[in-house]
Amino acid sequence: MSQQSTSVPPQRRTVLMVLPLIAFIGLAVLFWFRLGSGDISRIPSALIGRPAPQTALPPLEGLQDNGAQVPGLDPAAFKGKVSLVNVWASWCVPCHDEAPLLTELAKDKRFQLVGINYKDAADNARRFLGRYGNPFGHVGVDANGRASIEWGVYGVPETFVVGREGTILYKLVGPITPDNLQKVLLPQMEKALKAGS
Repeated sequence: MSQQSTSVPPQRRTVLMVLPLIAFIGLAVLFWFRLGSGDISRIPSALIGRPAPQTALPPLEGLQDNGAQVPGLDPAAFKGKVSLVNVWASWCVPCHDEAPLLTELAKDKRFQLVGINYKDAADNARRFLGRYGNPFGHVGVDANGRASIEWGVYGVPETFVVGREGTILYKLVGPITPDNLQKVLLPQMEKALKAGS
């Protein structure tokens, strides 16, 4: 038997070698356009329309307002009030950027601001709020991140609009910016304020 009859022709061998490379490039392009071009702030939350998690969180030790300890997170605090719940940490760079906007939002007394301090050292969290001002009426400490998982948090910062019935109405992934504050968050807050009023 000759060696020629058992070998693969050179043209066919080249096609067999190039085919996996073409398939890989095709998949890479597909993933790039489908995953890479997405806006993370548009990630839907499975919790929209559902009750806010019933997880109580302890207060940020030593955080005071007018000489009294700022309370932690009690799920009962959501009943009867529209709430803006912000998950933040002192080590989170975008949290520093959005802090002045939260301080400005806190001036509107039609709703309450609730903070969930995510995996942070108490001293650092207090310094952060001392630097920018504390916009929150409640600050719950989520030291191990378990409560944030229940809220469906992907990463800090994230902000939720909770209606008077304690139902999550909207979720903003990423920092509050002047743009998304005006175009998205304030309209969502207004919608929540008008519902059931």
